[in-house]
Amino acid sequence: MPQAIDTLVHARWVVTVDPDCDTNDNYSVAIHNHRIIDVLEQSIANSKYQANKEAHLDHHILIPGLINTHTHAAMTLFRGLADDLPLMDWLHQHIWPAETRWVNEEFVRVGSSLAMAEMFRSGTTCFNDMYFFPDIVADVARKIGMRASVGLIQIDFPTTWAQTPEDYLRKGLELHDEVKNWDLITTAFAPHAPYSVSDKPLIKIQTLADELDIPIHMHVHETEHEIKSSIEHFRVRPLERLSQLGLLTDRLLAVHMTQLLPSELEAVADNGTHVIHCPESNLKLASGMCPVAELLDAGVNVALGTDGAASNNDLDMLSEMRTAALLAKGVSRDPTILPAHQALRMATVNGARALGLEGTTGTITAGKCADLVAIDLEHVNTQPTYDPVTQLVYSANRDQISDVWVNGEQVVRNGKLETIDLKTLFAQVAVWANRIIATDPQDTAQAAS
Repeated sequence: MPQAIDTLVHARWVVTVDPDCDTNDNYSVAIHNHRIIDVLEQSIANSKYQANKEAHLDHHILIPGLINTHTHAAMTLFRGLADDLPLMDWLHQHIWPAETRWVNEEFVRVGSSLAMAEMFRSGTTCFNDMYFFPDIVADVARKIGMRASVGLIQIDFPTTWAQTPEDYLRKGLELHDEVKNWDLITTAFAPHAPYSVSDKPLIKIQTLADELDIPIHMHVHETEHEIKSSIEHFRVRPLERLSQLGLLTDRLLAVHMTQLLPSELEAVADNGTHVIHCPESNLKLASGMCPVAELLDAGVNVALGTDGAASNNDLDMLSEMRTAALLAKGVSRDPTILPAHQALRMATVNGARALGLEGTTGTITAGKCADLVAIDLEHVNTQPTYDPVTQLVYSANRDQISDVWVNGEQVVRNGKLETIDLKTLFAQVAVWANRIIATDPQDTAQAAS
């Protein structure tokens, strides 16, 4: 007798991303109790399993859910607020003043909901966040069914979330304890950057990260200005300072890394540090180029992130894969660098590995949670299809994403969100947009001073 299970997903192509992004023609994925229990040929799936639900995706490539390994989700409400500016002007003159004036629990709830709606429709099933009110981010993600690593934010100066370094740590530890047994939600320490967090809290974070066995997520070597400032104030470059403080380990997710010396690249590889590449944000802010080819050659685990929508300006991981692959080729002048199959690994299993979730998600493998994305390739821009993975990376767009599952539950069906009411959400977004646009930029800047 066939085994009774929850769901069978039949697809024209199934790319498991384990181990080499091989394409399996006319395959099925069997799901039961939130997990993948089998990946097998369609011709035998229906005789082996009796599913409560079935999905027939005759023109689709089925891939693991995409993992956005660096976001500031709530900043969707600042999308387009201050474009075409250098990073430090963007931060000091526009974003930080706007955050001082506007960010509160409701801002984060609405902005994070908008981000998660966009990410679901872009095929992202898991994201790693760094922002204020991480308790609200966790609550929203849990309610709509999205996998999230929420950042236990740390910064030296007072904000609407906390007032002192000790306050940030206390609130972060309280949140970690609250969510540690929640499905879908994990935590990571999130010190903002070497230039905004002093030595004492960084040393404490390293000790706590070891005790709690969680990652540390941090902007590192993002701009040339950051390097110069570190040398001026600490007499060493930021990575050397982090190394001296004990943070340059396999727990560290170093975001951006556009300014690397050969010796620093070697140190990152030797210590197992993960690098999170955000190509579109780096290009838009003209921050520099992450040496992705050299990092990969050195054996460094490189994952992908979009950064926040205020500096990207979208949360589209398909687009991020394409940009990462093309940028690496252009910078190296080598068309063989960062092929499409490797870009897909960076957007899936590499992100899972960086977050300590490799045993949970990132590949379509029996025993892992059923985080899946289906992309319809029967579109004018993805025909003919010789290699579905190269078409996915170089030709497809997020409007072709038809179905998404997180933890075995369908959150996008035929292009429609199942767990988010867009009409209500857009009304809430409009309220915030009207408030923000009515504010004179000079008034916003003065409010932060």
